[in-house]
Amino acid sequence: MRRACVSAARAAACPRMSASLRKGHASIFAERLTSESHTVKRALTDPRLFSGIGNAYSDEILHRAKLSPVKLTRRLAPEETQRLFDATRAILIEWTDRLREETGDGFPEKVTAFRDAMAVHGRYGKPCPVCGSPVQRIRYADNETNYCPTCQTDGKLLADRALSRLLKEDWPRSLEELDEIKQR
Repeated sequence: MRRACVSAARAAACPRMSASLRKGHASIFAERLTSESHTVKRALTDPRLFSGIGNAYSDEILHRAKLSPVKLTRRLAPEETQRLFDATRAILIEWTDRLREETGDGFPEKVTAFRDAMAVHGRYGKPCPVCGSPVQRIRYADNETNYCPTCQTDGKLLADRALSRLLKEDWPRSLEELDEIKQR
């Protein structure tokens, strides 16, 4: 089985390509995305499914696509899958171009996944550039997922496994509930 790799997403962005070829790449992406039952975040970062999409870019892609990182891949509607494909293609091209411009012919001196221009990755507590809501995060193992609850989860806060187990019923379910807790 072939992987839908970053090059397929990049090739699909070429304006000179025919519509049928662009649709073909989107169908390969959708096939790989739904080949296993995972969360969308897990599927994007699985190198067996997609090459070159790490934690940082997956946060940015999901934000651009306005999708919850915990939504299951097999529950995505066709328009959500298309939005995810378009966001993946756009984010990877944008960041490839930015990094090439930044480094020129040299080697990158600052190798980091945390970049000031990112919308949500590494921006916990800072305002979302789209809606102004504070960016939230879920921590797990040595990773974290950054997301905007307003743009991506209809205002719902996703449960951080460790904290939600500790707080149980007191875990806030929305930004409003979180604000109430902070004001106490």
